[in-house]
Amino acid sequence: MAEPATRRMNAEEFFAWQLGQDGLYELVDGVPVPHIKMMTGASTQHDQVTVNIIATLHQQLRGSGCRPTTDDIALRTSIATLRRPDITVECGERVRDIYESRAPRLVVEVLSPSTSSVDRFRKLDEYRRHPTLRGILLVETRFPSVLLYRRVEDAWLAETYEALTDIIDLPEIGARLALSDIYEAVAFEPGREPT
Repeated sequence: MAEPATRRMNAEEFFAWQLGQDGLYELVDGVPVPHIKMMTGASTQHDQVTVNIIATLHQQLRGSGCRPTTDDIALRTSIATLRRPDITVECGERVRDIYESRAPRLVVEVLSPSTSSVDRFRKLDEYRRHPTLRGILLVETRFPSVLLYRRVEDAWLAETYEALTDIIDLPEIGARLALSDIYEAVAFEPGREPT
């Protein structure tokens, strides 16, 4: 694996540099930082939840102008910061051969113990400032729990979903997510299984 660059970069320099790397990086305040999954890989829990959400959203969004993308596509949260949400729902015209989301409407961070604090605080604050985002989903993997931050005018309102029978309405993208679909084939921590 190539060594991370030591000098500060702008987004365009970062994307050119990223093409020569073996793994994904984020750009944080102008400095390339290894994407956490590059160092540890994703757990089966994380991977299953991510696949379930992408599959569900892909089916519902076909032909709508919106589409889910993976963490291969970056999200610019400031002039010098590019993040890689687990899932972004991009709405707008498709542009070939770009590496960042142009019109994100929803981001999903699938939480794991190694990323939870960064996702819940620093990234959440960055995502809230993004002008086109209308929703931010934080999805737990150890037990059923989804936290949705929804933009309502100039405020962000939080909604919590914890029952496998719950359904999350996402009119911002024209879709719905059932917790039973999100957590299909997911084994929860002992003692944290839904009753």
